[in-house]
Amino acid sequence: MSSASASPRPRIDIDTTVCIGAGQCALTAPDVFTQDDDGYSQVIPGREDGNGSPLLHEAARACPVSAITVRTP
Repeated sequence: MSSASASPRPRIDIDTTVCIGAGQCALTAPDVFTQDDDGYSQVIPGREDGNGSPLLHEAARACPVSAITVRTP
């Protein structure tokens, strides 16, 4: 069995100037996203790489204003 390099970890960016606080990301991937005191989306501290969530990309697609970008290095 050969050692394979680990997959690059994604990076999540939320454009806070676009976010309207719909909360679809937090509903879709609550293990990665939450909402701040004003209702705007944010990544849960320590989960900036998506924490391996299988719903990460779906949560980004669920954003009605496309404020979330998931990038893989």
